Amino acid sequence: MITTTIKDIPLQFKTLPDIFSPGQIDKGTLAMLTIVDFTPTDKILDLGCGYGVVGITAAKIIGRQNVVMSDIQRKAVAISKENAALNDVSDIKIIQSDGFADIQDTEFTTILCNPPYHADFSVPKHFIEKGFNRLAMGGKMYMVTKRKDWYKNKLTAIFGGVKVCEIDGYFVFCAEKRSTRYANVRK
Repeated sequence: MITTTIKDIPLQFKTLPDIFSPGQIDKGTLAMLTIVDFTPTDKILDLGCGYGVVGITAAKIIGRQNVVMSDIQRKAVAISKENAALNDVSDIKIIQSDGFADIQDTEFTTILCNPPYHADFSVPKHFIEKGFNRLAMGGKMYMVTKRKDWYKNKLTAIFGGVKVCEIDGYFVFCAEKRSTRYANVRK
């Protein structure tokens, strides 16, 4: 059990050994959360939610009806549901999905993810390209990784630009949707 405070909110999380960062909340996730401001009108997607830190934090701030959480792992979805109940936001929409395959919602104002960056780039490529399509105009995608160049280039190619903050050895990216089309459309 992890007991912590994020954005002045006391939280508790059960973890599992085979879910990302079971011993402590990932420092990259915490770095990303330091630069995100949640507002009551937000519609949030926690993409690759793990045991639920980002989505549950958002739900505590803006209300559970404004948050969708997803993960490819069945165990992650189950432990996120337990953690949502543990933190009194039990009716968050939490679904099992391979990327965006089973997410029907659109018009998100904010998509947050900590993609697997120690593998190939197919997962973050999918997250970025499909995430762009699921954002409302003016919506923002936040990603956190240990790698900079590929993510900066990919987010710029799709969104037309990206802000990068380095926090505690992690790169936190924020890209805003300003068009209905990818910035660099191949012909």
